Amino acid sequence: MRAGKSGGVRGKALHLTLGDLHIGNGRLLPLRRRIGKGVEKSAEAIVARKARVKGRIEQCKEPVGDDSMGVEHPKAEGDPKAPSHPGASGDGGTETGAYEVAQAPAASEPGRALTEKLMEEVCRPENLNRAYKRVKANKGAPGVDGITVGEVSGWLKAHKGPLLRSLLDGSYQPQPVRGVQIPKPGGGMRQLGIPTVVDRVVQQAISQVLEPILDPTFSEFSFGFRPGRSAHQALQQASAYVKEGRSIVVDMDLEKYFDRVNHDILMARLARHVADKRLLRIVRRFLQAGMMQDGVCIRREEGTPQGGPLSPLLANLLLDDLDKELERRGHFFCRYADDCNIYVGSQKAGERVLASVTGFLEKKLKLRVHPKKSAVARTSERKFLGYCILVGGRLGIAPASLKRMKDRVRRITRRNRGVRFERVIEELNRFLPGWVAYFRHAEAKTALRRSDEWIRRKLRCYRLKQWKRPRTIWDRLTKAGISRREAANLASTGKGWWRKAGTPALQRAMPNQWFEHLGLVNLTQRYLLFQH
Repeated sequence: MRAGKSGGVRGKALHLTLGDLHIGNGRLLPLRRRIGKGVEKSAEAIVARKARVKGRIEQCKEPVGDDSMGVEHPKAEGDPKAPSHPGASGDGGTETGAYEVAQAPAASEPGRALTEKLMEEVCRPENLNRAYKRVKANKGAPGVDGITVGEVSGWLKAHKGPLLRSLLDGSYQPQPVRGVQIPKPGGGMRQLGIPTVVDRVVQQAISQVLEPILDPTFSEFSFGFRPGRSAHQALQQASAYVKEGRSIVVDMDLEKYFDRVNHDILMARLARHVADKRLLRIVRRFLQAGMMQDGVCIRREEGTPQGGPLSPLLANLLLDDLDKELERRGHFFCRYADDCNIYVGSQKAGERVLASVTGFLEKKLKLRVHPKKSAVARTSERKFLGYCILVGGRLGIAPASLKRMKDRVRRITRRNRGVRFERVIEELNRFLPGWVAYFRHAEAKTALRRSDEWIRRKLRCYRLKQWKRPRTIWDRLTKAGISRREAANLASTGKGWWRKAGTPALQRAMPNQWFEHLGLVNLTQRYLLFQH
């Protein structure tokens, strides 16, 4: 194409490079260019449109309310051109503001140049206040500084100026996380790192800005820690694979995934999408923040500590390389966080896939596949997100999930707790509804009916143990309508408490209707309500 005398062709080239911009929730989103037939826009029109877009972005007002952390737009010190209030503008296109539209992205990195001013997005009042409300709603324990969620609002209002300046100039220094170990459901301990509440607010604010940029690039078969996606969607996808005849699963378990994340590899992946060096620098500092345990600060050379709002997003970013590799190879898979299942048609194919994918993870991402917890087996023999996938793609409750539920009930109904009976019922009612709601997609009517019977027997055992003395047991049973002879036999028998709880006499003394009157949640009834 030859250049025109007046530069018209150059104007068209500028138009094709810049494209259109759309404002969505205070962020810049690149859109497909809509070029109508016979419609031509000059470079001057493009510049004018950019100025209008910039003016809309700068019109940010601080929300008012008790839950606001009181963040305002910082005005650059010593800058005579800085507007006196957010939304102030100059002569229609020459002013400089915090949200200046980025330059046109390079052809090899579409959209990356639009991320050069992300720290300004992080520091927007609306974004910071939303992050504060989210952290407040999640509650959680204090970090190494001892500041609680209830106390952080006053701290933020008193230190908002230095906080914003340190974020905008990239000098923000996170504090070490507080190391806490919690037991794993299958045994062992899981290491958590609890950041300070201030660091959690900053991480949440960064996550809210990064998520709209990173999430659209993730695989459709990744379901964990993503907006609009859930474990049940992952299970439905896995069920569809089994219905198609892929009844063999390559169940891959990443050994201590969150503790083995390579910082350099992760930051390289983040830099593909983010051009703001200030943000990249602060994210790396969060990764390298030490862990305080027993009064000793341990420096972290790898890993992203579980417990921070930013960790799930970064974990998905690193494992997106795995997703893309599986898609490139044409595999059928589901991934939820670090749980990845690949569905194949035969045992031999599964063993080949396990070996090749293990090599990819260890060489490319420096991650380790747990040799004992990973396996190739039928889907009915493996657990995925608490479920097992039966013949024909039907979902069932995994035996391990039933065992964990019973272990939880055992802890609540432990007979040496010394807690009144009504309190035990209340604790069970806080746990059981959520558990059965999660497993509502399983074919589990029989399993839940047996679980109800077992829970009621545990409660009868707890009540009987509270009565303790034979005279008290006899007195309570007779008042419940049990004959004096049956009551005497049950009170004086040498059987253990669990065997006593299963006797017909005690079942008549504490019938199912009695538990319903006390308000005990019935798993079977709850499950059937979900089926209608």
